[in-house]
Amino acid sequence: MIKTLICLIRIIFFMLSQNKWRVLALKAQKNGDIKERDRIVNSIVPKWAQFVFKACKSDVLVEGLEKLPKEKAVVFVANHQGMMDIPLLYGYTGKPMAFVAKAELAKIPLLSDWMRLLECTFIERKSPRKSMQAIHDAAANVSKGYSQVIFPEGTRSKGGPHNEFKAGSFKLAFMSKSPIVPVTIDGTWKIYEDKKKLVPAKVKMIIHDPIETEGLSREKQAEIPPLVEKIVCEPLKEQPI
Repeated sequence: MIKTLICLIRIIFFMLSQNKWRVLALKAQKNGDIKERDRIVNSIVPKWAQFVFKACKSDVLVEGLEKLPKEKAVVFVANHQGMMDIPLLYGYTGKPMAFVAKAELAKIPLLSDWMRLLECTFIERKSPRKSMQAIHDAAANVSKGYSQVIFPEGTRSKGGPHNEFKAGSFKLAFMSKSPIVPVTIDGTWKIYEDKKKLVPAKVKMIIHDPIETEGLSREKQAEIPPLVEKIVCEPLKEQPI
């Protein structure tokens, strides 16, 4: 427990040490200088994400980075093992991104500011109308060049068998007509979810070939969720890292 507290304190202090950049990014956004805002955010957030793994003394192995489209926003579709999945994607893909988050996170000081600066979308799950609007907003952000992340399982598997991918989660990709990039995440659950305390672990992330969504018929769209689920989850059946 002491090691966990020390690790959390280090992460919090790192966030506080970057506060001047948060203020500058907020100022740039207020002034309408989105390019400068993005420059600041996209230099700080990956550093923070990598520091999280460093603080937890965890090693990260990434395969397939060369498959990522360089100049085009995408929708990352990944399995969801633990709370470290998002720092993993931010820290080791080299691509700016945002995600659809539950509305409660909008109330957390510091974190909520950074999420808004990243163009994250907050969703109120109890309201179908507002939920759909959030998806439309996220799709619009992809069109502006901000890649998005979705976890079709809807909840963390925490090292157990993966949960079924929900077809409705793919609406974001179809609305934005952007490529889907399947991502396999293996080992993040060992950092916290396994023992309910922060411990070192080996983490692996596999980036698979993009799947185009533009121009697909409804019949072809219906084939995408099970295909992506198979691509993402097949490596999890192999020998654990």
